Amino acid sequence: MLSSRSFLLGKLSDFYSAIKLSLRGEEIDYTQVSIRRAVILLAIPMMLEMSMESVFALVDLYFVGHLHNSSAAIQTVGLTESVLTVIYSLAIGLSMAATAVVARRIGEKDPVAAAKAGMQCILIAIIVNVIISILGIVYATKILKLMGASNDVAQQGTLFMQIMLGGSIIIMLLFLINGIFRGAGNAVIAMKSLWLANLANIILCPILINGFGPVPAFGLTGAAIATTIGRGLGVCYQLYHLFYAKSAFRMHFQYLWPDWLQIKALLKIAAPGIFQFVIASCSWIFLAQLVATTGGDTGSAGYQTALRIMMFFMLPAWGLSNAVSTLVGQNLGAKQVDRAEQSVFKTAKYIVVFMALVTLFTFVAAPYFISFFTNDFDVQRVASTALKIMSVAFIIYGIGMVLINTFNGAGDTWTPTKINFFGFWLFQIPLAYFLAKYLEMGPLGVFIAIPVAETAIAIAGYILFKKGKWKRIQV
Repeated sequence: MLSSRSFLLGKLSDFYSAIKLSLRGEEIDYTQVSIRRAVILLAIPMMLEMSMESVFALVDLYFVGHLHNSSAAIQTVGLTESVLTVIYSLAIGLSMAATAVVARRIGEKDPVAAAKAGMQCILIAIIVNVIISILGIVYATKILKLMGASNDVAQQGTLFMQIMLGGSIIIMLLFLINGIFRGAGNAVIAMKSLWLANLANIILCPILINGFGPVPAFGLTGAAIATTIGRGLGVCYQLYHLFYAKSAFRMHFQYLWPDWLQIKALLKIAAPGIFQFVIASCSWIFLAQLVATTGGDTGSAGYQTALRIMMFFMLPAWGLSNAVSTLVGQNLGAKQVDRAEQSVFKTAKYIVVFMALVTLFTFVAAPYFISFFTNDFDVQRVASTALKIMSVAFIIYGIGMVLINTFNGAGDTWTPTKINFFGFWLFQIPLAYFLAKYLEMGPLGVFIAIPVAETAIAIAGYILFKKGKWKRIQV
């Protein structure tokens, strides 16, 4: 009995020590420490980082959900976030390339080459976002209408969308630079940048939405201003640590000069990664439009509320699965293929436990959680139904995330791109349309299609993972 208690206390002590070490941000060789310890050291700051990213949407949702015309405001935020998923897709695609290449170079003990690759990714992001910002500002109203918003909602939300899309470079840099830090194994800086950004957003949101002292009330537009400023501060924090870090991995401005061979190599990895997430995000845009046209403003607002809450749990899980990208990339760079594969199974084990707890919490507390963000009973009812249905396959979502990040961490971004294309466009969208329109189930049909498609995607990912092509990818 005493030995069992000593063993348990020893395990808890080791875990506590690992948490403290993970939050200090010290340089660690993840190809040498135990796999369990490596996963914990990377996963904790990555989960906290992604938790902070999910808080952005929830903070906006809470404050705009208590405005006078809350249904329209929630719909605007939700539809804008759906459009921004395209920006997120570009950012995540680039960050995946950055993570894969930086991790591989770090595994090869070449921090200078890693820094140069990261800087070329930043150059690509700047060029791409000039175009996106211009289009977003000019066509904001038309985009909202195209998404299924009524004329009144589109007019009210135009300025909100213009600010969010106009500041897309900030969103992309926040994701991209965090991907660079993750590839280098420094997930703590990525985490702290999101903490800073969220703290600023939480402080500024109520001030700019409702007004305070000499600051006028901007209403819905204030949420966009607060979010953009908050993320901008996070990017400034990132850039400071990129250029003034006291480590071998450090950026220099001369690395910003175009290296066309490096850019070509990065785009070769990033392009399918971008397509991978554009395919997924465009699917979510279609589903949002389908809910809006079959369920009206109330159905749309309920769905967007449920989706934001679901993302609050999904993003930390994505952060946990991100640990496998770094571990696979660095271990493949160090020629430790078996260790890379073991990292996948260890990460999958942890994510199953996490998602099981999330599923239990969602079923028990969903109505209470939703009522915190909106006072509209009809919106609450739709959101509660949507959240319970979508949460049925949370564990499957988690396993799918680990498999997708395994491929991406190895630089095999084409495999998950193909999986997403068949899973979302050839299965989820037709199924959702069939259920919502043909069987006249409306938004309920869309809610059902989501866990069914995600389960099919996870199964396909596991089959391709077992084939092992990802182990032989060169970057």
